Amino acid sequence: MRKLLRVAAIGELLWDLLPDGPQLGGAPANFAAILAQMLAREADPPVGGVFLVSCIGDDPLGKQAREQLIARGVRPDFIAVDPNRPTGTVEVRLDPKLGPGYRICEHVAWDAVPETPQLTALATTLDAICFGTLAQRSPMTRATLRSLVASTRTDCLRVFDVNLRAPDWTAEAIVWGCRHATVFKMNHEEVEHIANAIGAGAEDTPLQIAHSLLQQFPIQIVAITRGSQGSLLVTRDAVNEHPGIPVRVIDSIGAGDCFTAALTYFALHHQPLPILAEAANRWGAWAASQRGGMPLVDPASRLYLETARS
Repeated sequence: MRKLLRVAAIGELLWDLLPDGPQLGGAPANFAAILAQMLAREADPPVGGVFLVSCIGDDPLGKQAREQLIARGVRPDFIAVDPNRPTGTVEVRLDPKLGPGYRICEHVAWDAVPETPQLTALATTLDAICFGTLAQRSPMTRATLRSLVASTRTDCLRVFDVNLRAPDWTAEAIVWGCRHATVFKMNHEEVEHIANAIGAGAEDTPLQIAHSLLQQFPIQIVAITRGSQGSLLVTRDAVNEHPGIPVRVIDSIGAGDCFTAALTYFALHHQPLPILAEAANRWGAWAASQRGGMPLVDPASRLYLETARS
């Protein structure tokens, strides 16, 4: 009998205010929306559940966010509603050379994710959890996030996708995440900041920094995304450099989150490193060819989901 997988992502839920209209996003929300669609295609009814732990305002954007997540199979049980704060928004500037730039609004609902007895009970049921640094900018959400992550079982896959957004991160948050992570994911632009945070050598290569992370912390997999140049995946015993998947880019928002979702999905299915790399790169490339951070997966197409079985 197939195991019923339960996964949570905790953190920001917000609207990216793009030039052509708002798109729902936030790294944990993007991750949850893609992973929920992947898991839902395994069985009928869908196996387990993907939960987003976040907070919305009591406003139209909050209601729309909840509806869109439900439409993608995300369970909304732990999306709180704050009557005193608005749903989060971000101004996004798309640059074809530099990628997206962001201005993240402050004092919004996801800065106040409450810790509850129900959330504490959820922790021990999880097979995987995904978290980052941005949600830790406020004391309340930071405390909730750390309590939830620390309360998961020892065999829970803890995915730390750092997602550095200046000025909303600290070296302390990076080190805390490293101490609690099973999988550590960053992009190539974040490597230098990570090296500084963990005290790695200024001249160290990304591979050397990955090995420093594996030596200093209980991390089992380090993933470094390189945009169109693919990825570097490193464990204590193996290294995989993937060249990437050529694709016509519509926008890169959410491509990294989709990469992380696929990496998590195939890691939960105990696939070897080359499959993790191939699947994550294919899903990330697919997301870059779509608009917005949580595109709908076409049920008629099994190209990407079949990666692990190819």
